[in-house]
Amino acid sequence: MTDTSAAPPDSTADADAALKDGSRIAVIGGGPAGSMFTYFLLDMAERVDMRLDVDIYEPRPFTKPGPAGCNMCGGIVSESLVQNLAVDGVWLSSDVVQRGIDSYVLHTDVGSVRIATPNDEMRIGAVHRGGGPRDVTEAKWESFDHHLLSNATERGAKVISTRVEEVGRANGHPTVRVKGGEPVSYDLVVVATGVNTSILKTFEGLGIGYQRPKLTKTLIREYYLGEDVIAQTVGTSMHVFLLNIPRLEFAAVIPKGDYVTMCLLGDDIDKELGDAFASAPEVRAIMPEGWDAGAASCQCLPHINIHGVEKPYADRFVFIGDSGVTRLYKDGIGAAYRTAKAAARTALFEGVSERAFRENFMPVCQSIHGDNRIGEYAFVLTRIAQRLRIMRRAIIAITRDEQANGRRPRLSGVLWDIFSGSAPYSDIFRRMFDPMLAVRGIAAMPGVLVSTIRSTELAPGPFRHSDPGTPEVKA
Repeated sequence: MTDTSAAPPDSTADADAALKDGSRIAVIGGGPAGSMFTYFLLDMAERVDMRLDVDIYEPRPFTKPGPAGCNMCGGIVSESLVQNLAVDGVWLSSDVVQRGIDSYVLHTDVGSVRIATPNDEMRIGAVHRGGGPRDVTEAKWESFDHHLLSNATERGAKVISTRVEEVGRANGHPTVRVKGGEPVSYDLVVVATGVNTSILKTFEGLGIGYQRPKLTKTLIREYYLGEDVIAQTVGTSMHVFLLNIPRLEFAAVIPKGDYVTMCLLGDDIDKELGDAFASAPEVRAIMPEGWDAGAASCQCLPHINIHGVEKPYADRFVFIGDSGVTRLYKDGIGAAYRTAKAAARTALFEGVSERAFRENFMPVCQSIHGDNRIGEYAFVLTRIAQRLRIMRRAIIAITRDEQANGRRPRLSGVLWDIFSGSAPYSDIFRRMFDPMLAVRGIAAMPGVLVSTIRSTELAPGPFRHSDPGTPEVKA
């Protein structure tokens, strides 16, 4: 990594740090963040009659199945993102969306409840980020990431299918070098790599104030069941599990075409935790008879961003998507959309100086970061529910009543937005303390207490620390 520019941050004059006809932009990473940034930038530039040259550095062929084309993601596109993309002219056809999700089913050890899509609309999409799991033999659907990248290239971007080896600075401009090549100078470098790459270390050594985000691991497995079997078992619902399994924060089973995706979030995720979850009776209950939990078509343990970077920008550099700031646990693609659009608008209309990004791009990142802090408190309540059987019974009882009797979906709406990521955490947290929700909780309590007492009487000892049939895993 080389840095031949002695210019300190903020030294570039705003007049010189502006895009103009013929400006060159490098986008490192052709996933959702990089593709959406490019699409927005070139669309806006066309509207103001400006010609820009954009190179997208993306070595992965998103059309290929297995790890080669995979972008390691659960693959849920929230209803709000589906709507926003449509407004921007990016349509997700049935070739891209492998399943439309029309409901969530919440599973606990004390019962399950189906939560229907608000307004009975099927707007959430389940997608494969690449060409599908490694054992795909027939390409029935288009990769979500390939679809977005195609939208960017149709606007005039050029894809360079080579991994970036080095990023530096020369004469006040960033440079990008691929293996075997010479450094190429750009007016702006947009970093959209995600966090599962070593290239981010390069930017820490540039002296531009960038420090990588705080990470944790998740586990993703893909199981082949076939469309017909999925229709008879998992169906068109995303199945969410609130189980008292140590280290497990969130777990879901998502139907996609011929496959179901198992996605786990939590502390110190590993294969052992994945096996414990897959063996839980609540999981086996929704899978076909004879299902082999050990026969996954694909498995990966990618890192995810759980605390965004403090400074996702510098003179002629901007970090978007997971490499900068994203939403806590949910709707990472939606956060990529927001940061990509804000970065594109800033670069084109305000400039590519550090000051321009600080004043126009950073407020969007701060909004996401601030909302994540509220989300941390919302997940504390989720963890409490995982440990308290009486609270799980109350959640099931209230939600069943709302869904069965057409009541205003106060708790159902909160759960829907937690699962889908469609609403800000601040809104979700406020609704958690709705007085009418407390009234419903009090009304449900007599039945909840009776059920809890009966289950305690049936327990093998004075206290039941774990659910029967759920394997013990290390704490």
